[in-house]
Amino acid sequence: MDKKNLKLRLSEILTRGVAEVIERRSLENKLKSGRKLRIKHGIDPTGPNIHIGRAIQFWKLKKFQDMGHKIVFIIGDFTAQIGDASDKQAARKPLTAAEVSKNMKSYSEQIGKILDISKVELRHNSEWLSELSAKELVDLAMNFSAQQLIQRRNFKERWDRSKEIGLHELLYPIFQGYDSVAVKADVEIGGTDQIFNFIAGRKIQEALGQKPQDIITYKMLTGLDGRKMSTSWGNVIMINDEPDEMFGKIMSMHDEQIMEYFELCTDVDLDHVKKIKNPRDAKARLAFEIVKIYHGQAAARQAAASFDKVFRNREVPDKMPEVSIADSEINIIDLLSDKGLVSSKSEARRLVEQGGIEVKIKDKREKIKDINQMVEIGEGLVLKVGKRKFYQIKK
Repeated sequence: MDKKNLKLRLSEILTRGVAEVIERRSLENKLKSGRKLRIKHGIDPTGPNIHIGRAIQFWKLKKFQDMGHKIVFIIGDFTAQIGDASDKQAARKPLTAAEVSKNMKSYSEQIGKILDISKVELRHNSEWLSELSAKELVDLAMNFSAQQLIQRRNFKERWDRSKEIGLHELLYPIFQGYDSVAVKADVEIGGTDQIFNFIAGRKIQEALGQKPQDIITYKMLTGLDGRKMSTSWGNVIMINDEPDEMFGKIMSMHDEQIMEYFELCTDVDLDHVKKIKNPRDAKARLAFEIVKIYHGQAAARQAAASFDKVFRNREVPDKMPEVSIADSEINIIDLLSDKGLVSSKSEARRLVEQGGIEVKIKDKREKIKDINQMVEIGEGLVLKVGKRKFYQIKK
């Protein structure tokens, strides 16, 4: 790679969406040296699907991979059973080994949407963490003080509020830090919530005779509710969401999130985006770009057309899940809950009371506002649940 292209690549890697670089000069020298670096990134399989906030780091990893560096991807099957509290105001519920195994089944396939998985060194941290002896764990812990661990921002807040902090939670950064030793990481990348854990990796590497890794942290993506995007909170857009669902979720976000998503989730020129004056148009461009990234241009065009048909022209989608009803009529709450259209009867009642349920037969539309209302099952009956879900109801 010539010097000009290398400079452009480095600028993009070290600036767009970047929150902090530790140690920047060291990292720049490594990247200019021509040496093949080991770039570490880890993810705990806390859910079966990966969201686009997580994928921000995957796209950065792809840029490193395209430059010829080795991506070392760690699936935290051991650490997921402890639970990282880096961004939580309470202890995260530890997962069982069975839950971890179930969640991680499709990770390689999902990661392969972005990275060339055949060139990735895919590791599970149970390989080395499950083999640590009590003596080795004590030796690692001696590199830290209780004050250092408890003074972490989220722990300090919980301490000040007299909220419980589990001893196992304090061990988490030690385990994640040891991951860097096990894979001999040159660089680690991730979100800003992981900075303490990354620095723990540097400290443990030095203590065990390795050169400390450099660090790049990237800005955290806000979820659909304005908090950090998190599987635990459910405010997510998954990279394997269907195109129509992905497009609709993006169109539902707050206008003030548009530039953040363009910066972190796409490579679109931000100066160009700023010229789009209408927020609705900017959001539609964003939705198109993100769907294109994960599903291709044809699917993005189809999703845009489908969205306009349903939400601009107030028509129903061409394709909808079908629900069969044996009786000629059914109570709306029973229809929603018994057929699995919502998670519970209480959610069904809430949606009805908030005006979130609509029935359509031919050209007639009606919002259902009475939880005792009976729905007659007629030909061409369509049920709209919430803002984006449609079902064809048949007898």
